[in-house]
Amino acid sequence: MKIDLPDFSLVLLIGPSSSGKSTFARRWFLPTEVVSSDACRALIADDENDLSAIQPGFELLHNIVDLRLQRRLLTVVDATNTQREGRRKLIQLARDRHALPCAIAFDLDPAVLLERHAARTDRAEMHPRVIDRQRREMRQSLRGLNREGIRHVWTLRSPDEVEAVELTRTPLFSRKLEETGPFDIIGDIHGCRAELEALLAKLGWELGAEGWAHPEGRKAVFLGDLVDRGPDSPGVLRIVMQMCRAGRALCMPGNHDDKLKRALAGRKVTVNHGLEMTLAQMEGESEEFRTEVCAFLDGLTSHAVLAGGRLVTAHAGMPEDMQGRGSGRVRDFALYGDTTGEEDEEGFLIRGRWAEDYRGKALVAYGHTAVPEPEWLNNTVNLDTGCVYGGALSALRWPEKEIVQAPAERAYAEGRVLSAPKEAPPSAGLDLEPYLFRLRVPTALAGPVLIPHENLAAAMEVMSRFAAHPRWVIHLPPTMSPCRTSRRDGWLEHPDEALDYFAEHGMSQVVCQEKHMGSRALAVVCRSAEAASQRFGAENGEAGRILSRTGRAFFTDESLEAELLAHVRGAAEEAGLFAELDSDWMLLDLELMPWSAKAQGLIERQFMPAGEAARASAADALAAAQAALARGTQDLDAPLQTLQRALGEAEAYEAAWRGYVKPVGSAADYRLAPFHLLASEGAAHFDKPHAWHLERLDLLAAVGGPILVKTDRIEGNPHDASDRERITAWWMEKTAAGAEGMVVKPADFIARGPKGTLQPALKCRGREYLRIIYGPAYDRPESLSLLRVRGLGAKRRLAAKEFALGVESLTRFTAREPLARVHECALAVLALESEPIDARL
Repeated sequence: MKIDLPDFSLVLLIGPSSSGKSTFARRWFLPTEVVSSDACRALIADDENDLSAIQPGFELLHNIVDLRLQRRLLTVVDATNTQREGRRKLIQLARDRHALPCAIAFDLDPAVLLERHAARTDRAEMHPRVIDRQRREMRQSLRGLNREGIRHVWTLRSPDEVEAVELTRTPLFSRKLEETGPFDIIGDIHGCRAELEALLAKLGWELGAEGWAHPEGRKAVFLGDLVDRGPDSPGVLRIVMQMCRAGRALCMPGNHDDKLKRALAGRKVTVNHGLEMTLAQMEGESEEFRTEVCAFLDGLTSHAVLAGGRLVTAHAGMPEDMQGRGSGRVRDFALYGDTTGEEDEEGFLIRGRWAEDYRGKALVAYGHTAVPEPEWLNNTVNLDTGCVYGGALSALRWPEKEIVQAPAERAYAEGRVLSAPKEAPPSAGLDLEPYLFRLRVPTALAGPVLIPHENLAAAMEVMSRFAAHPRWVIHLPPTMSPCRTSRRDGWLEHPDEALDYFAEHGMSQVVCQEKHMGSRALAVVCRSAEAASQRFGAENGEAGRILSRTGRAFFTDESLEAELLAHVRGAAEEAGLFAELDSDWMLLDLELMPWSAKAQGLIERQFMPAGEAARASAADALAAAQAALARGTQDLDAPLQTLQRALGEAEAYEAAWRGYVKPVGSAADYRLAPFHLLASEGAAHFDKPHAWHLERLDLLAAVGGPILVKTDRIEGNPHDASDRERITAWWMEKTAAGAEGMVVKPADFIARGPKGTLQPALKCRGREYLRIIYGPAYDRPESLSLLRVRGLGAKRRLAAKEFALGVESLTRFTAREPLARVHECALAVLALESEPIDARL
């Protein structure tokens, strides 16, 4: 006998004791795939024959089965399973997890069962009547297993049949992981043949003697509702059926297609909602064509999981827990979507909001509910744009994620096109529950980043209580490590060490950017309030936000923030950035100045008192020493020099921080120095070199001054001595003029060396700025000898992890993945910030 098991199913081995179920299971299944009632009793009571452990043993068995089915693992239950009551719970678990229940029954001769039982040494004495009763229960059940919900049943009636079994595993029809595309995914057609042909032509398909084909080998995916309401449903069916037969297309069934199939098969259906038009059109077709259509529609699979699981297609959508699974509920959802069972005042079914709660990694392309424009929400896209109602026939090119449309020639039917939701979707909120105990974020650059519970508590508080509205928290910038401590006398940091790092890792070109003295900020700049509403779910006319590097709103004065954003928006429009990026929004990484705009409280609490105390104490001590000298006290030269130096250091300390303090009142008092154009619609720009970013931001500064400031830079080869001298001289000049220092970066945004991904940037700070950080007397030889032992390993590991998380967050956001998957990256960055690392680094 051939047993062809679906690769995701719950397999019940049914048979009396000693029928060979366990032996069969060991032969055909992995030990981990088999859940044995005997083994569960043994785990509970250390004795699989302990009858007092039957109930808790089955509770354990059910829990294991449920956990395995949640993970989409084939699971085999090795128990007698002869009683309907015992099977009911297992079948319900399969339904709940959308697994196909199957059964393999062992209906062997009673004499064989008794002979085997007598030879067993692992089983307690059992009366023959018990085995006979189990066999009778099983035989009575066989006739009704299908009615219980078990889809496939194989019955083995002799030891020879058991021995001759050939067992194979077949992927569910919905699992087409090997189909990698590229795809052209086409929304609801509803009999609009002319528009379908126009759309195929716009997509680059060509009509030849063997039908439609694409010269680049693309494959079409039809999302169903091929028929009803439109002028030529048979014509649409011919095109789609021919493309599927030729292997050039896949097709999902729509609810209208399913109803047509049932009507053609002679089933009783209510002829409405356009079916009457299709049946009238089909009357002019041959009986052979009608039979062919019925067979074609009957063979369609509810949905498809494509491209290794990165793409899912279904007529009405597909939640994550149903993808790649098979059950009646899965098929119903694919056909009809998430309905509440209620109707609105116009008689239409009220739709649920499955897409607003979607958190899956796969992009789900669907249709079913007509909307004015393709509607992106989380990681889903609705491609039904109401062609039959006079809208357009839409397609998604995948993996390009480009929308291509063919407008309707006219409205063929009256119907309802739903408007896109105006309010922010619930998914724009913050969902922290999955991260209560531990957070594991997979990243492309650094592998999985693990965050323990103790680091999460503070991050959750910041995200939930202090951060800006979650819709804007799409990225948090990484920390930055300083260069190695300088070997030069009198220096803590020097360009040599920063350049050495990139030279040692094989970089032939670096970009050295001026490090502005301000506060790191992110600016989400939208082209209009409408664009902000559509992409970010913004409310109340918001057209962007300016955030701190911990995701908090930078400004409490919303009118001031709006004025600065309007200035940046106008400059971006004038510079042509929105047009070049083909985007209605952009994310800028920038320095916001003056430093005192954000750090005034820190200045008043820390820097000002420290400077005043140092200066006052040095001045008082120097005055006392000078008075003593005037009285004739001897040997005060050395103490006087020391005190004069201390006073000079205190004055230099105050001058250093006061140079970055300026009063701010209006927007005109602020300066914004952008240095990264991180993202825009459909693209995270980490694949662009730093020169690309800076050239575009130069355009922004050129038209947006004086508020927008150019980030000065110099480029060079870290291996070339003359370039190194030139970079060092530039750094000396900048820091002498009051700049904080410079940031040294590889030419590419993401650079990889022989040992993996490099630090994205190293900061090299000037002497006077370091005085603010380390104190007035930091550059004394005895102080520098202590500071030179500072460890940078932890800081660099932190910077690498946060950089990887930042890349991951924007990659997910621009790919329109659920916002919850973006937020887990931001939460991880905040949690890493709680690591005990020297804040002065």
